[in-house]
Amino acid sequence: MGEPENTSAEKHQVFDVSIAMHQQGSSEWFDDDGRQKRTGTVWTASAHIITAVIGSGVLSLAWAIAQLGWIAGPAFMFLFSIVTCYTSSLLSVCYRSGDPLTGKRNYTYMDAVRSNLGGVKVKICGFVQYLNLFGVAIGYTIASSISMMAIKRSNCFHKSGGKNSCRMNANPYMIGFGIAETLLSQIPGFDQLQWLSLVAAVMSFTYSSIGLGLGIGKVIENGKISGSLTGVAIGIVTPTQKVWRSFQALGDIAFAYSYSMILIEIQDTVKSPPSESKTMRKATLISVAVTTLFYMFCGCFGYAAFGDMSPGNLLTGFGFYNPYWLLDIANAAIVIHLVGAYQVFCQPLFAFVEKEAAARFPDSEIITKDIKVAFPGFRPFNINLFRMIWRTLFVIFTTVISMLLPFFNDIVGLLGALGFWPLTVYFPVEMYIAQRRIPKWSTRWLGLRVLSFACLIVTIAAAAGSIAGVVDDLKSIKPFQTSY
Repeated sequence: MGEPENTSAEKHQVFDVSIAMHQQGSSEWFDDDGRQKRTGTVWTASAHIITAVIGSGVLSLAWAIAQLGWIAGPAFMFLFSIVTCYTSSLLSVCYRSGDPLTGKRNYTYMDAVRSNLGGVKVKICGFVQYLNLFGVAIGYTIASSISMMAIKRSNCFHKSGGKNSCRMNANPYMIGFGIAETLLSQIPGFDQLQWLSLVAAVMSFTYSSIGLGLGIGKVIENGKISGSLTGVAIGIVTPTQKVWRSFQALGDIAFAYSYSMILIEIQDTVKSPPSESKTMRKATLISVAVTTLFYMFCGCFGYAAFGDMSPGNLLTGFGFYNPYWLLDIANAAIVIHLVGAYQVFCQPLFAFVEKEAAARFPDSEIITKDIKVAFPGFRPFNINLFRMIWRTLFVIFTTVISMLLPFFNDIVGLLGALGFWPLTVYFPVEMYIAQRRIPKWSTRWLGLRVLSFACLIVTIAAAAGSIAGVVDDLKSIKPFQTSY
C-alpha cells in the first residue's frame, strides 16, 4: 500500500515543479500573482475613469451652478476635483500592501480595506460600496430612458411645430435599456470591457461637446451672460427651497466626480512596471483634469445660457429645441455611454457576489462550471449558469426600481452624497494613514483628518438636500405611470 502513496506524491511533486517551471519560463504570460498578464496602460485606465466620471452627472451641472451662483458653483466644482484627485492618489497607493512593486495585491476596494484596516470597517465599506454601485445602476437606467424619450420628443416637437406636448411613458425605454444590459452583463470581467469603455469615453466627449456648443450658441444668441453671483434668487424659490437646493447641488457635483468606488478594480487591470500606483496617479490626474475642464465649460455655459431657469438635465430639459438632429445625436451618445458606464460600475458588484457564492458552494457545478458556446465567426464564449441567472435578476431588479423612482436629479444628488465621503475620502485617508504609519497628531495626520471632517459636513448637507428633493418628488410620482 505504501508504494502507490509514494507514486502519487511523486506525481504531485512533478506536477508542482512543472507548473513552477511553466510560470517561471512564461513570465511574459503571467504576473507575479500567477494570474494572466495584465495589459492595462495609463490610457486604458484613463478611458475607464472617463467612462465612469464623465457620465450623466455632467448634464445636471448647469442646474447645480444655478443653485449656487457664479462664485460658489465653479469654486465647489474646483474643490471637488482637487479633493478627488488627491484622495484617489492616496487610494492608489493601497493597491499593494507593503512594497509598491512586489507587495501583496489587493484586487478590490474591500480587499484594500481588509489589508489596511480590517475588522468591522471591511463590512461597512462593502455595504456602502455595493449599495452605491446598485444605486448608480438605477440612476443610469433612469437617465438613459430620459435621453431615449428626448430623441422621440425632439422629433415630435419638430413635426408638430411645438404644438404637441409629446408626453410619453418612460417604462418601455427603461425595459429596452434593461434588455441591452442583460446581454452585456454576461461579459465575464473588467479586463474584457476595454473596448466598451473606449466607445463610452468617445460618446461622453461627444455629448459633452454638443452641450457645450449649444450653450455657447445660446449665449451668443441672447447677447448676454445670464445668471447671478448668488444663484437662484429668493422669491423665485422660498428661503427653505434655496437652502435644500443648494445642498442638493453639492450632491450633484459630488456625483459628477464619483468613481473612487471602482478605482482599485480599474488599477487591477494595469500592467507593471512601473508600479501600478504611479500609472494610476497619472491616469487620475489626466482624467480629472480633462473632466474638470469639460465640467467647467458645460456647467458654466449652460448657466450662462439659461440663468435661473437652467434645466436639471441640459440636453433633455428642452432649453434647446433646435437643431433637433444635433440633440438626437447628443442623446443617442448619452445612451451609448450609459450602456458602457453601467457595466463599468456593476462589474465589481457582479464579481463580489460570484466570488462569495464560489467560496460558499465550491462543489456546485451551477456556480463553478463554465459551458463553452461557439458562435460562427467568433471564438468560443464561456457561459456560467449562475452568472447568467444572477446578473439577469440584478438587471431586472434595478429596472423595476427605476420604474418606481423615475426622478433623475434628486437620485443623482443622493447617490453623490452617499458615496462621496465614505468611499472617496474617509477610507482612502484612513488606509493611507495606516499603511504609511503616519504619527498621530503630526501635521500631516491633522491635515488629513481636517480634510475628512470637512468633506463629511459637505456630504451630510448634500444628503439632506437630496432627501428633501426625493420626498418632494414622491408626492407627484405614480409608480409605473410616470410620463415626461
